Amino acid sequence: MKLFQILAKVLAIPALLISTAFAQAGNASDLISTQSFVFKAQTMSPASGSVRQLTTDYYTVSISKDNIISDLPYFGRAYSAPIDPTQGGLQFKSKNFDYSVQAKKKRWEITIKTNDVPDAAQFYLTVYQDGTAYLQVSCVNRQPVSFNGVIEEKK
Repeated sequence: MKLFQILAKVLAIPALLISTAFAQAGNASDLISTQSFVFKAQTMSPASGSVRQLTTDYYTVSISKDNIISDLPYFGRAYSAPIDPTQGGLQFKSKNFDYSVQAKKKRWEITIKTNDVPDAAQFYLTVYQDGTAYLQVSCVNRQPVSFNGVIEEKK
């Protein structure tokens, strides 16, 4: 009898994991279609340098239909520095931007181009069914940088 209970528990775990993965896939699709989500960066890869772990939840890009709020760090080569030293990193708010989504097999490719940010940031966000995401950021006056992380519902 105990063997049967143990076997039932062991077989239930993969079923739970599969159902959770399908729930997350549906959730990622819903978030992208409503254009209301937050990208939380977990690692950062500068164009020249090694991967850096980001240990807090403070490094985010919040996306909605009305605006984009970026609060990401930047490590790399900047070809021109801002006059205000508090304006470092990829920190800005944009209300004028182009947003496009392409659905691919098992992922979505989102392109965001800001029109009202002085450095003209372009975001290329690839979101996978499980909610993990890969973000590439290109700016006019800086080397490109990429981030790995997850997307979540805005709170």
